[in-house]
Amino acid sequence: MIKKAWSIILTLVLTLALLPAMAETASAIPPVKLEELKVGAVFIGPKDDGFTGAHYNGIEGMKTTLALTDEQILYKFNVPENSECENALRELVDAGCHIIFGNSWGYMNYMEELAEEYPEVVFSHCSGYKNNGVNFNNYFGRIYQARYLAGIAAGLKTTTNKVGYVAAWPDNAEVNGGINAFALGIQSVNPDAVVYVKYINSWGDPTLEKQTAEALLSLDCDVIAQHVDSAMPQIAAEEAAKFGCGYNTDMSVEAPNAHLTAPIWHWSSVYTAEVQDLIEGKWQPVNYFLGLKENMVDISPLTKNVAEGTAEKIEEARAKIVSGEWDVFTGPIYSNTDELVVKEGESLADGDITGGLMTNLLIKGVEVK
Repeated sequence: MIKKAWSIILTLVLTLALLPAMAETASAIPPVKLEELKVGAVFIGPKDDGFTGAHYNGIEGMKTTLALTDEQILYKFNVPENSECENALRELVDAGCHIIFGNSWGYMNYMEELAEEYPEVVFSHCSGYKNNGVNFNNYFGRIYQARYLAGIAAGLKTTTNKVGYVAAWPDNAEVNGGINAFALGIQSVNPDAVVYVKYINSWGDPTLEKQTAEALLSLDCDVIAQHVDSAMPQIAAEEAAKFGCGYNTDMSVEAPNAHLTAPIWHWSSVYTAEVQDLIEGKWQPVNYFLGLKENMVDISPLTKNVAEGTAEKIEEARAKIVSGEWDVFTGPIYSNTDELVVKEGESLADGDITGGLMTNLLIKGVEVK
């Protein structure tokens, strides 16, 4: 009951945060009766991996909060970012889904095209930036804020001042923004530390993830972070008697002697808010981009492996972010080619965080290996 009450509270917070934008126009999408509702989800991985697992738990949390049945939720797992995505989306439309969620960057264009073809269906895409103003929107969170907090844990733990980062894709704002925020967190407590990045050109490949982590460990990195789906980088750190920061879920179970903390998601708040709005005829094509303040993102509990004083430093930074007095990408910030990209006293706009400048930016103190 406590979890359900907390989920309802989060939903109310999220809805209140969006009221100004939602009040501007009437919904073009008619309400759907609760008992007739069907929700579709197209997911990049299996339900037991880190990233998709967090989304699956979010959908299941929404289902519980709104008292939907299993038959009202239709999942498509392990869908690649190609024409199979379009096929999966069409199958969900044909099955009568009223709203379809997609959780991977590469689904964006397919969902945009299908939204044009099926204006009566809501298509809600995670992590991109497009919005057609009618039935296609974007949802994501300020995970960079949680990455900054995790960076503090890494910066205080490293003794070699070399932190490895197993990253999914280059030239991607979501990935590079996470790297940069993590590096800024490290630098806030350890300005001498550097972040070594290796891209694997995949959101999830457990074998390659572990091999890449091992390569970074061979470069004298003693903390391994990640923007990939499985716990393999943390397992590699555990096997090397080093440390790490996971992603999406608490990975201390897989690496109890290595794991420090992980940036995590609370997706159920967004899923519940969007589906509730659809039921009530209030759904709007607004982009959801919420953070620590709304409890959309956070870090997993600090483990016994963190350095002394880590909790205090993290809470100090959290308070600044939640208060709104400061955010992670506040200048001065320099690129790793020593170009001033954010002036002192200025902050990066959301458009540059989700796309724009962050697409190709790596900050000073980050090196690609």
